[in-house]
Amino acid sequence: MDRWKPCKRREFIRKLRKIGFSGPFSGARHQFLIYGSHRLAIPSNPEYSVSQLKMMLREAEIILGTSITAQEWERL
Repeated sequence: MDRWKPCKRREFIRKLRKIGFSGPFSGARHQFLIYGSHRLAIPSNPEYSVSQLKMMLREAEIILGTSITAQEWERL
């Protein structure tokens, strides 16, 4: 079983684009990605810790209606 690893911001955006999100777009405080009518705020720090990555992926899973495993995330 693969383990979660910290992720660079650019890589995070690239992988979510592969899943179907578009953006990033500028918002009031954070940039955000769009999937359908849903928005996912993305912090501006250059690298996301494992806990921060998991939190944002949980939000993406709710938007997508499916789960993303560590193996699937690494393959993207």
